[in-house]
Amino acid sequence: MHQRFIFHLDMDHFYTAVEVRDNSTLRGKPVVVGADPKLGKGRGVVSTSNYEARAAGVRSGMPISQAWRICPNAVYLSPNFPLYIKTSVEIMAIARRYADKFEQWGIDEAFLDVSGRMVDWAQSAALARQLKQEIKDEIHLTASIGVGPNKLVAKIASDFKKPDGLTVVQDADARRFLEPLPVRKLLWVGHKTEAKLKALGVNTIGDLARYDPTVLSSLFGVMGVQMHLMARGIDRSEVEARVGVKSVSHETTFEEDTADSAVILSALDLLCQEVQKETEAQKLLFKTVTVKIRYQGFETHTKSQTLSRLTNRVEDLKRTAKALLLSCLESERKMRLIGVRVSNLESCEKQQTLF
Repeated sequence: MHQRFIFHLDMDHFYTAVEVRDNSTLRGKPVVVGADPKLGKGRGVVSTSNYEARAAGVRSGMPISQAWRICPNAVYLSPNFPLYIKTSVEIMAIARRYADKFEQWGIDEAFLDVSGRMVDWAQSAALARQLKQEIKDEIHLTASIGVGPNKLVAKIASDFKKPDGLTVVQDADARRFLEPLPVRKLLWVGHKTEAKLKALGVNTIGDLARYDPTVLSSLFGVMGVQMHLMARGIDRSEVEARVGVKSVSHETTFEEDTADSAVILSALDLLCQEVQKETEAQKLLFKTVTVKIRYQGFETHTKSQTLSRLTNRVEDLKRTAKALLLSCLESERKMRLIGVRVSNLESCEKQQTLF
């Protein structure tokens, strides 16, 4: 099998970084994007916090009222989605030029398969530095890049030296790189799964790699087998070069699992705004709305509704998403993640031509 060279590009605290870039008076201050806690009685959740706010304990998905208690001196801003999306489009246009295959994840992350352009790991590191520098020069923002033999290792590596980091993990070193990291660093390992693994004496990714996979399978099902493979650095998934946009989605993981309907609905509202602004920026209409919820223990549910007509109105999206959420919400059951997706997309220009 030929050697793969995969980049994971991850912008540093993207929303707040854009705000600080465009307003120098914010530099050096804790900044939180999500909502102003002094308005609306502090309902809502943190979308992004910069590193100064994170140092005080503020995290994405945290109720804004909790963030206010932890860090009352922060600057709290409502999201400026058109600005974030415009900036994202500019960044991704730069990144695409570096890749044989390109897969965007959300507004501020992307995977790049550069295997066809590389001879060795030193060359891949040089290319990653070049990409980081071009983004810094052109967009005036910093990015962290992980370089690895697959998507899993590259994604974990991109988070290793934030902000403005570059971490290269060769295939021969992948297992050694992952081994000492907390098991929570693996994809799909949340607080609940982490607690179950720690009860088994599994604290690091290395512990998980050495654990009996048959026991993991009996306890976690298919996900147990998958976690064991990931702990050994095994990931054969491809970077998917997508032709055309099939869907637009955003999701958030709560800082702490919550059954608070006000917090959940506020998060849903914010996600709907993000999704609608992204479809608007790409001049897309949507017809199908899907809500995704993940409870404690990683039990995940999705529910969809196809509308009678194409739309890109935020009111339509919010109303439909809220109805879907309420129809499958289980009272008193704590939730760890919520997401919103729109699909059955159509170009606005195509619709104008038809009519």
